Amino acid sequence: MSEPLQKILIRNTLSNYLRTSVALVAGLLTFRLLFGYFSKEEFGMWALLWSLFGIGVLFDFGLGIAAQKRVAEFIRTKNWDDLSRTLSSILVLYTAIAIALPLLIIGSSGWWIDRIGLPEHQQSEYQLALGIFFAGVSLSFPLGIFPEILRGQQKIHLVNWLVIGSVILRVILIALSIHFHWSFTTLIIIAMASTLAPDFFSAFLAMRGLPKVKLSARYFSPRVLREISRFSFFAYLGILVNLLLSRADQLVITTTLGVGFIVLYQAGAKISEMFRDFTRQLQETLSPAAASLHAGKESKRLRGLMVEGNRWSALLATPLYLICAFNLRALITLLTGDPGLADETWLTGQILLFWYFTTILTHSVSRRVFMMTGHERKLAWLGAAEAIANLTLSIGLVIMTQSVVGVAIGSLLPTLWFGWRHYWPWMAKEVGLSRREFSKATLLPASKIAIPSATLLTLIAMSPLTENTGTIPTLLISSLSITLLSTWLIWSFELTTEERGKIQSALANRLPVSVNAS
Repeated sequence: MSEPLQKILIRNTLSNYLRTSVALVAGLLTFRLLFGYFSKEEFGMWALLWSLFGIGVLFDFGLGIAAQKRVAEFIRTKNWDDLSRTLSSILVLYTAIAIALPLLIIGSSGWWIDRIGLPEHQQSEYQLALGIFFAGVSLSFPLGIFPEILRGQQKIHLVNWLVIGSVILRVILIALSIHFHWSFTTLIIIAMASTLAPDFFSAFLAMRGLPKVKLSARYFSPRVLREISRFSFFAYLGILVNLLLSRADQLVITTTLGVGFIVLYQAGAKISEMFRDFTRQLQETLSPAAASLHAGKESKRLRGLMVEGNRWSALLATPLYLICAFNLRALITLLTGDPGLADETWLTGQILLFWYFTTILTHSVSRRVFMMTGHERKLAWLGAAEAIANLTLSIGLVIMTQSVVGVAIGSLLPTLWFGWRHYWPWMAKEVGLSRREFSKATLLPASKIAIPSATLLTLIAMSPLTENTGTIPTLLISSLSITLLSTWLIWSFELTTEERGKIQSALANRLPVSVNAS
């Protein structure tokens, strides 16, 4: 991997981690603020609306990732006219959706209000809030293309900084709203404005980086849309598969065991979801890089990207997985405030945690790179087969066991099969290595971190010093110990002399002059 691309990936990855951390803290603060401020009906309405906002990804039709891919490719080929037609065509289609969607939703808003059982004296305000919310959702379609353009330019860090700024501003404005007792509708306006702000400013930054690209309705081309649809269809199928894999478990539990069992499942699943969010930040930077290298026919560097991407994914995920697995009971207690949750919750959490960990090793890099390098059709069918197997096994096992653990096992088993039987040998073949050679290059470094880290965690758990320290101190001691140990091991044994020199030079350049002089 060349130095410029390496620097881009590091910068984008670090900003991804920062964005995720800020969003997590902001989400917890917002939840606590609004939970105490809203009435039960207002909080339910708020939760419903943002759930619908998440489902709005279904109207993307895979065109967002298609735009990202085309930008990365056409920048390499300098094909500005084709890029203008591609982006203009997508923008026109998104604008049409933005016009049609609010007419459909707002026209039926009265029916929505009646169906969800809100008090009659509040229905007019909620109807107004609903209209504002879906107007914002509609605007997110044409504006949402611009962050994808920035990602295609491999300027993910700019998108992240815009998101970080808007998230912090949102928390401040929501706190002020609560202090001054502003209305529910005002809070919806604040939330939607802060959500759309990064997209709006991304438009300026994205087009400034592409001065030869023009966006205009006169560049709209049905032929270009048809060409894009060959890729976007399979990308969209992948989005549907991911949505099914992430949401189907709760539906299966509700329909087979009852809604009350969701608590047992969700308490264990939440830690796993947080682990997933923190360990996929590196992989998100690989998609535009892979598309750019593929367009430039740089197959050697593309193979290097896959090997190094898998190697660093395993290195970064392994210490965090061990921390979460060894401290899962404490983490669940800290999250829920309930120290007496059933062992079923802990076991479910362990299975789901390992499920996400194995997807980091087998799915996360392969799916992102292959999607951008002409393998979207095969990826879509593999993903669909895995989703069907997941759903079938989950239903069967939960009926047989009458336990939420059955759902977790039903998710894990297909991932193990498809990951190690299909994705892993596919990656090894693409980079020109045997499975054993590929494992040695990508997994062996992580195993050198895992063994001493697991040993240290076991000693900490057995130590009489931590026996009476309490949940939070023990969690902090083990987390800090493994972080320091894994950092030292990676620095001492996994980085080359050249890599350590580059890091030392970069850190020295960022120190104050007086410190360097001393």
